[in-house]
Amino acid sequence: MQEKSQMSILIVSAGEKATALLTQLLPPQEFSPILSVHTVGEARRMLVDRPFDILIINSPLPDDFGVQFALETAQTQSCGVLLFVKAELQDAVSHRVEDYGVLTLSKPVNRQMVFQSVKLLVATRQKIRALEAKASTLQSKMEEIRLVNRAKLLLMEHMKMSEPEAHRYIEKRAMDTCVKRREIAENIIKTYNN
Repeated sequence: MQEKSQMSILIVSAGEKATALLTQLLPPQEFSPILSVHTVGEARRMLVDRPFDILIINSPLPDDFGVQFALETAQTQSCGVLLFVKAELQDAVSHRVEDYGVLTLSKPVNRQMVFQSVKLLVATRQKIRALEAKASTLQSKMEEIRLVNRAKLLLMEHMKMSEPEAHRYIEKRAMDTCVKRREIAENIIKTYNN
């Protein structure tokens, strides 16, 4: 079982009271750092500098309502997005953003509901992290296969080896020199592409 890591949170809220309430709800042993800004512009700059696991937007904001920012962030970042809106707007906003994975809560908020929503985003973010790691591993393996195949083709062309001979050559060199097949393949490609 993988160890839980702390989740980073960015709170975008014009009001200090809402920011303080949210910060109180989030235990520091689970959530760190918890940073806050007052405008969408500040939040955009913050997101350029570093990624966050969870983005909490308390709309409206001084420079933007917050819905478009929530949509853009959900599409371009791999963070969970929680959007607070006035109760009378909740259904319409929720309908607009739910297909993008943005959670909405109506204001005034219930502490328990906020905490449960954040925990749901945490669970979702952990799943996304696991999938990203798996995708990265698969991508690396595919790249190695491409390099080895390219090296085999070069050996077949320049050394007149058959495909099984080229494969065995790369495997044996990797075992004899205690390096990965990828490194052997890269060396073969460098040798014959110069």
